[in-house]
Amino acid sequence: MSHEASLKAPLHEAQNAIPPLKEFDLRGRVFVVTGGGRGLGLSMAEALMEAGGKVWCLDRLEEPDDEFLRVQSRASEGSNGSLHYDRIDVRDVKAIESTISRIAAERSRLDGLIAAAGIQQVQAALDYSVEDIQKMLDINYTGVFMTATTVAREMMKYKTRGSILLVASMSGLIANKGLVSPVYNSSKAAVIQLGRNLAMEWGKVREDGSGGIRVNSLCPGHIVTPMVRENFEKEPWLKEMWEKENMLGRLSSPDEFRGAALYMLSDASTFMTGASFIIDGGHTAW
Repeated sequence: MSHEASLKAPLHEAQNAIPPLKEFDLRGRVFVVTGGGRGLGLSMAEALMEAGGKVWCLDRLEEPDDEFLRVQSRASEGSNGSLHYDRIDVRDVKAIESTISRIAAERSRLDGLIAAAGIQQVQAALDYSVEDIQKMLDINYTGVFMTATTVAREMMKYKTRGSILLVASMSGLIANKGLVSPVYNSSKAAVIQLGRNLAMEWGKVREDGSGGIRVNSLCPGHIVTPMVRENFEKEPWLKEMWEKENMLGRLSSPDEFRGAALYMLSDASTFMTGASFIIDGGHTAW
């Protein structure tokens, strides 16, 4: 059995089970996951759904990945949670605001966000145009910023004290060998710093009962996602080099971040905010 298969097998056997610890129980809670149409975002959304959450995946894909439909069908077969999809580009602020407002109004609550939408462009710094830079920052930073603030407004409106997880990267902490992507890396560094500042602003409970919102960033190592597979097609030597640079001698799969998502969006992490959660197989620990 492959590593990825071994991860998935026990999840399918217990797809309708409630988490054994009450801190991980998300029944009755509502979440938004951007970039949730496939890959890492979808894997994390699946974890929230399996714990009982009502999860809305927002993505710019015209149709979600086939894997999304598989996960959604499992929810309809008896899972306590549910999975939904809306096509949204995070650069469209009005669409983000109207969609998130509608989601929150349905149950008069919004409990959290995973901001996983992002793009990458492998290109030497000397070859970047202003338009290239602006497009990546619009999605990777401004889109994250505006989504987080929109979600926070709804959480404050309905006085739900939840959690926001900004998906950054270990690339925001280091210069990756072989990954010539200066704008992507610096955009992820900006997301890490954004998380600290939003945590500072929204953490305390206000006199009217709003606030109490935790904000953290997740810094994954190399994950085999559709975006990374495109890198390997263009630069086949990257995979072997990145595996050698990792203490586990391999790359990760999106499934390996499900537990982190559930931990950081649930009551299991109620004293964690302003932090950067690094999960990189030891890549940055050399």
